[in-house]
Amino acid sequence: MEPLQAPKCVMIITGEASGDLHGSRLVRAMRKRSPDLFFCGIGGKFLREAGVRILVEAASLSVVGLTEAVSKIPVILKGMGVVKRLLKSLRPDLLILIDFPDFNLHAAAVAKKIGIPALYYISPQIWAWRSGRINKIKRIVDHVAVILPFERDLYAAHDIPVTFVGHPLLDGEPYSNPSKVDAIVPDHSAIGLMPGSREKEVVRHLPIMLAASRRLVRLIPDLKFAVSLAPTVSRELLESIIKAHGSDIRTEIISAGADQVFRRCGFAIVVSGTVSLEAAISGTPMVIIYRVSLPSYWLGRLLIQVRYMGLVNLIADREIVPELVQGQASPQNIAARVAAMLSDAAGLDRLRNQLRSAVGALGGPGASDRTAAVAMALLEK
Repeated sequence: MEPLQAPKCVMIITGEASGDLHGSRLVRAMRKRSPDLFFCGIGGKFLREAGVRILVEAASLSVVGLTEAVSKIPVILKGMGVVKRLLKSLRPDLLILIDFPDFNLHAAAVAKKIGIPALYYISPQIWAWRSGRINKIKRIVDHVAVILPFERDLYAAHDIPVTFVGHPLLDGEPYSNPSKVDAIVPDHSAIGLMPGSREKEVVRHLPIMLAASRRLVRLIPDLKFAVSLAPTVSRELLESIIKAHGSDIRTEIISAGADQVFRRCGFAIVVSGTVSLEAAISGTPMVIIYRVSLPSYWLGRLLIQVRYMGLVNLIADREIVPELVQGQASPQNIAARVAAMLSDAAGLDRLRNQLRSAVGALGGPGASDRTAAVAMALLEK
């Protein structure tokens, strides 16, 4: 009789709310192929619900901006210590890294030294800044699964094994079913406010969004607002900010996911990041805003190599959605831009068509399954 083999072990690491969600779908797709796989690592609610043993909470490591990371150094070092010890003692059969590059590239370097293969899913945005990291990725990462079409050629040009898997947002309802997207009939008097998935982002952006909303109500009195509550943000924080800055406007907190906000709202004010692409996939016209601390902003100006902040603008290679960054993201500017867009029905229709065209380049649903196939191939080597 052959000896029983221990189930394969996979360590997965993500530091963002969106990565937590996409990672959970990848875990489920891998378990469909191999139900006995054991998963552990760093993540949050969604990975835990998918059956991953969470060793460090992702929310404790998450930071915004270059200077904000300083206050998180002790907990980040502690988390890195946990990962190093487990990689060396547990010796997982595969390390899956999702976004979170400053942390995850360190983890990949440790794994490389001890012979653990690494798959990077939702890879570092080397096309935006710190392009020199591609040389490090080539040394320490075995395969890269990219989610934006232009990323594939970039990695391939450096002889890095790469697969374009499509964007994982398209795997979620209602986006995985185009007929459901087309069937959404939002309330055009409702505006979604998407202040971010980190508490520091919310503290920085939500008061500005609410101040802009108060100005909008003076121009369009029947407007109401749906505020998105990410699972990594406390309801108490959101409620306190609304009480302080938006008690005189009609607001509703939506905690069921960003897609539920887009189902209800005919327009959105969103922070730069994944949620702006989610709005595009839903066909929701939007304005993108973003603010960081002044030191982070000036450092970013020196380092960032792309023309646009919004992912949908990057994919389209032109500004189809307005971007208001730093000083431009004032309540006055936001309200004026939104009011002008809401008053132009033909312009909103054109923007919806432009959003559909940009989203069409993402490859359709199936990113989780395609990435699972890459991961299983690495496990079987």
